[in-house]
Amino acid sequence: MTVPFNPIEISVVVPVYNEEGSVVHLYTEIEAVLRAMGLTFEIIFVDDGSTDGTAAKLKTLRLLRVIRLRKNYGQSCALDAGVKAARGKFIVTLDGDGQNDPADIPLLWRTIQNGYSVVCGWRFKRKDSFLKRFISLGARFLRRRLVDDDIHDAGCTLRIYRRECFEDLDLYGELHRMIPALLKWRGFKITEVKVNHRPRIAGCTKYGWDRVLKGFLDMLYVWFWRKYAFRPLHLFGAFGIFFMLFGSLLLLFLTGLKIFLGYQLSNKIWPLVGFFSVSIGVQFLMMGFLAANLVDQNRARKYSVESMSGE
Repeated sequence: MTVPFNPIEISVVVPVYNEEGSVVHLYTEIEAVLRAMGLTFEIIFVDDGSTDGTAAKLKTLRLLRVIRLRKNYGQSCALDAGVKAARGKFIVTLDGDGQNDPADIPLLWRTIQNGYSVVCGWRFKRKDSFLKRFISLGARFLRRRLVDDDIHDAGCTLRIYRRECFEDLDLYGELHRMIPALLKWRGFKITEVKVNHRPRIAGCTKYGWDRVLKGFLDMLYVWFWRKYAFRPLHLFGAFGIFFMLFGSLLLLFLTGLKIFLGYQLSNKIWPLVGFFSVSIGVQFLMMGFLAANLVDQNRARKYSVESMSGE
């Protein structure tokens, strides 16, 4: 007798790092919400190399899939491991600190049924410190000018995706904040809804200046990816042609001075500048050709999974 295939409708992916004080309560909330929705589901917690009692707490929870990374790779890599292991037709992500409210999952679910590929949460009334909110405003200003993702709150992890959104999409660094922008450029339909944001009741924030710097660098990378990922020759070739043209014109001008005016060049730096410019231009042009051939070939995962349980 053949057992009918019963697909999982929703996978909930939660990256956690040193959150022993919140994981049990958060799991209980998520399970209660999903059961009330009456859908088939799975819950995946990704332990991002926690050094406290988080791993032990996760082992006590039933009906839970746990992915443990060998060390702390960061939230983006943890999310990447979780979504690649997810089996649901829809994937919900939320933070492991308990500030995202699982009670908003039904709202995300209802909204995505209107034909959207991604529904992002917008923490309309944030319960964060003034400094974090100030930094977020600055990041939003830069993001709108560099990546233009059309959402208010790129830092909110509470989102729901159709699983096809993650085909050929690898996350690392701080790219989890750039997911809406990356998907928008690939043609996916994105919207956002206002969601509840709760104060942290356990643990401590992992947000620091290093994440601000990494996030800014990743934003620049995404800007570059948007403009030149599939045509790097346009960037490097433009620099190459500029330097080659400048160097060639300079050398031609110096040759004219030497031939017609007897200008002495043996003790001048300008011939070296001309030859150096042509050489730099050739190198930029060759870099463009090589980049065009290598684009999209480096897809190695940047994390290592120690174990999986609850298969």
